Amino acid sequence: MRNSRTNPPDWSASIPVSPEGGGRRAALYAAVRRTIETGGLAPGAKLPTTRELAARFGISRGAAVAAYEMLVADGFAEARVGAGTFVAARVPQFAETPRSPPPPPAREPAILPGTLGVGMEDERTARILRRLFDRRLARPTLHDRAYGDPRGTPALRAEIAAHLRAARGVKCSADHVIVTSGSQHGLDLVVRAALRPGEPVWIEDPCYPMALAALRGAGLAVTGVPVDGEGLSVAAGERLAPRARAVYVTPSHQFPLGVAMTMARRLELIDWAKRVGAWIVEDDYDSEFRHAGAPLASLQGIDDGGRVIHLGTFSKALSPALRVGWVVAPPELVEAIVEVRARSDRFAPRLVEDVLADLMREGHFAAHIRRSRRRAREGRDALVTGLAGTPLTVAVPDQGLHLIAELPDGLRDTDLVPAVLAAGLGVRALSSTYVAAPPRQGFVIGFSGFHSTDYEAAARRVGPVIERAIEMRRRSFQRRLAGE
Repeated sequence: MRNSRTNPPDWSASIPVSPEGGGRRAALYAAVRRTIETGGLAPGAKLPTTRELAARFGISRGAAVAAYEMLVADGFAEARVGAGTFVAARVPQFAETPRSPPPPPAREPAILPGTLGVGMEDERTARILRRLFDRRLARPTLHDRAYGDPRGTPALRAEIAAHLRAARGVKCSADHVIVTSGSQHGLDLVVRAALRPGEPVWIEDPCYPMALAALRGAGLAVTGVPVDGEGLSVAAGERLAPRARAVYVTPSHQFPLGVAMTMARRLELIDWAKRVGAWIVEDDYDSEFRHAGAPLASLQGIDDGGRVIHLGTFSKALSPALRVGWVVAPPELVEAIVEVRARSDRFAPRLVEDVLADLMREGHFAAHIRRSRRRAREGRDALVTGLAGTPLTVAVPDQGLHLIAELPDGLRDTDLVPAVLAAGLGVRALSSTYVAAPPRQGFVIGFSGFHSTDYEAAARRVGPVIERAIEMRRRSFQRRLAGE
C-alpha cells in the first residue's frame, strides 16, 4: 500500500520497456530522466526500490542500481539513507513534445553533363591513387598521427612549387607555398591576412560569384570593373574606385566570359598595383587546360614588384573531393596567411597531401593532365556539335573547362534555366555572374567529368526548349499587338 501511494500506478506505463539486448542501464536512466523532466514524476516523489524496478522491467538489479546512481550523480535524484531514492527538489522541466517521424534524408542535387566544376574522370589515375593510398596506409609514420604544419607538408609544397615553375612560369619555392582546402579557402585566407573590412577592392564584372561572396563577406567595399576583349579594364577600375587596395582577377581564362588577358593589359595591371601599393589576387583555377596555342604566362611570373598572390587548386585537374589547393604568396605575406590558417582549420589533411606529393613526384600527375586535356577537348567539341543546331550563339574557348552560349534577344536566362536542367543539361545563368554592368543573357556550360557522347546528347535536347521559348515570346508579342 505504501508503494502504491508513493508511486502512482501509471508511473511505470510512462516508461517504455528496455531494449531486448544490451543498453539496459542507459535506457532506464534516459526513460526515468525524461519522465522527471516532463513532469511525470514531481520533485520529491519517491522512486521504487531497485529490486521492484528490476522485477517490473525484467532487468538485472545491477542495471537498476547503476541507472539510479547516474540519476543521483547528474542531480535528478537524491538517495536518503534508510528512506530510499527520491526525485530531486529542483530539476529541469520541459514540456513533452509529440514525436514526429524523422524527415526523409535530403537528396543530393543531380550532377548533369554541363555542370560546372566536375573533376576529370580517368580510370588509370583512379587506380594509381588507390595504390598510393594503400601504400601510405600500410606504412603509417608518427607524422600521420600528429598535428601537421599549417603551411602543408614540405614534400607537397616542393612538388607544387616545381610544377608551377615548369608549367606556369611562377617564381616561387616551397617556402612561398601554403597548402589550402581549395582556391576558395585560399582566397579567404588572403583576404583576412592582407585586407581590412571597409577597404575598397576591384573584382571583374562579370565574375566568379563565390569570389564576390568572399570579398563581400569579409566586409570589403567591392566594385565591379568591366571586362572587355583584353580582360579587366584597369582604366575603368581607376575611374570607378581609384583608392582600391586589391583586385581579384582570373587572367588566364576569365570566369565566366573566357577572355584571356592580353600582355599589354597584364603589364598595365601590374604597373597600377606597384604604383598604388595594391595586391593582385590571381586565381589560376583551370590553367592546365590550354587547348590551342602556347601556355599563357601567369601574372605572378611577370610581376617584378611582389604584388601578385597566386591561387590554384587540384579541384579541376583531379577532383573537388580532395579539397586541396594552394596559395603562392609574396614573402611579406606568408607568415600572416599561415597565422590565419593555423587559427582556423590548423592544417590540410596529411594523408591526402602525402598521396598527392607521391602522384606528382612519380610523374603520374603530368601524365594525367595530358590525358585529361585531350578528354576535355573532346567534351568541348561534342558540346559545341550538340549546340550547333540550336538558336544559341556559342563561343568556342581555347582554354579552360567551360563555354558561353548566348541566348537570342528578348529571352531571359534565369527563366530558362529550370527547363534546360529538366532537359538534362547542367547550366548556370550568365546574368547571375554580373555585379553592376548590364548583364548578357546566356548559359555558362562546363565540359569536364563526362563522356563526350553525354555532352552531345544533352546539348541536342536543349534546342527544342529554346525554340519553344522563342515561339511563346512571338505569340505574346502578337497578342499585345492585337490588343493595341
